[in-house]
Amino acid sequence: MNAVGARARAAGRVARAAGIALLGAAALLETAHLVAGRVGGFRPPPVPPPVAGMPLYPASTREEGGVLVVRLGGEPAEIGRAHARLLRDEMVRTEQSVWASFERLVPSVILRTAVLDLARVRYRALDQGMGPDRLIEIAAQAEAFAPDPFASRAPTFERFVHLNALYDIALGFEGSPLVGCTSFVVAGADAAGGGALLARTFDFEIDPVFDERKVVFVVAPAGGRRFASVAWAGLVGVISGMNEDGLAVVVHGARAGEPRDSGEPLVHALRRVLTTAADVPGAIAALAAREPMVSHLVIAADASGRAVAIERVPGRPQHVRELGTAAVVTNHLEGPARGDPRNLAVERGTSTRDRRARGEELLARRRGPVTVEQLTAWLRDRQGAGDTPLPPGDRRAIDADLAAHGVVLDTRARRLWVSRGPRLRGPMVPIELDTAGTTPVPPAAPGGD
Repeated sequence: MNAVGARARAAGRVARAAGIALLGAAALLETAHLVAGRVGGFRPPPVPPPVAGMPLYPASTREEGGVLVVRLGGEPAEIGRAHARLLRDEMVRTEQSVWASFERLVPSVILRTAVLDLARVRYRALDQGMGPDRLIEIAAQAEAFAPDPFASRAPTFERFVHLNALYDIALGFEGSPLVGCTSFVVAGADAAGGGALLARTFDFEIDPVFDERKVVFVVAPAGGRRFASVAWAGLVGVISGMNEDGLAVVVHGARAGEPRDSGEPLVHALRRVLTTAADVPGAIAALAAREPMVSHLVIAADASGRAVAIERVPGRPQHVRELGTAAVVTNHLEGPARGDPRNLAVERGTSTRDRRARGEELLARRRGPVTVEQLTAWLRDRQGAGDTPLPPGDRRAIDADLAAHGVVLDTRARRLWVSRGPRLRGPMVPIELDTAGTTPVPPAAPGGD
């Protein structure tokens, strides 16, 4: 009995010690959570009140060929309020998909809390790299996003700041789903109509909502150039876009150097380019003026027919690569950072070289000026180099059935064609900076090419 009692007492001591340890761990986690909230929280800037009377730039939404086109304008606060009021339901749907993806990747509530707290601490200076106009726009958007169904997860403004840097944060992780885009540029005599045509597929391996519920924003900011941006509800920046002067820009993920925890989010950098620059030299200068958070490629083309790839790596001078009158760009760097171990890993471990080889093969077969229809066919190409058959979804294909959007930008006509979906199989819908287009590019044939 004494032995049994001793074992029982020992088991009790172990249980009490385990309980105390668990309580200590819970207290530590709660303390860390509170500290993360204090350290990582952002304070929104003051938002100017609405101006009485009719707005100078009436906001509107309209379906054009099955693609949602949203027109916004005015001062940053006016744009932010109108964005949230017109697209609240779409913003809820998009953010819900982000949270659902996060919960699938990290099933444990405790681990999710820890990851979010670490992110809040790591990116505690994230707002400091954003311009004051963008912060006011995001703050006005947050105020108008009411009621907020995600308020229990984090304050609205704080979440919106993080969501506007989602591209940079995701690209900073190894194995990012953003290293898979392909762009074609044809210019001058190689482009039907002259100027430059820039066509890209934006591959984003995440919830199909980013494809199915894409938004084309046409924005007329007070004191800046009007521009069009192909994105999703809630984003106040640019992934693929063009301004009223015919300057077109798109971004590709790349990898070199060390990602930074602060700096200007890429989507805000491209928006700043489109509102301030008229041509490629202006775009180069605008991008050089601020430091990026992560490595990437910006492809820029203008109405004169000049096209460049701008390679940006944190802490290093940007490298400008002229593309000439016909080129294809994927996801590896070719300038001073080409020997960086991270860039070499992209070349070895992704399909960037395969897609580049196939794109160069398609370019070599062109006969005469390249049309929007021809570029669309290239974006939908599902074969490997040498016309090698590839199974559906193969990452070596230009169209791996992953595109959140495909777009062709005509710098001379100031017109863009946007994929309606699903992915790149539906028609390409023409959108003007001022009015709707006319004739859609037909959908892909069943099965693909």
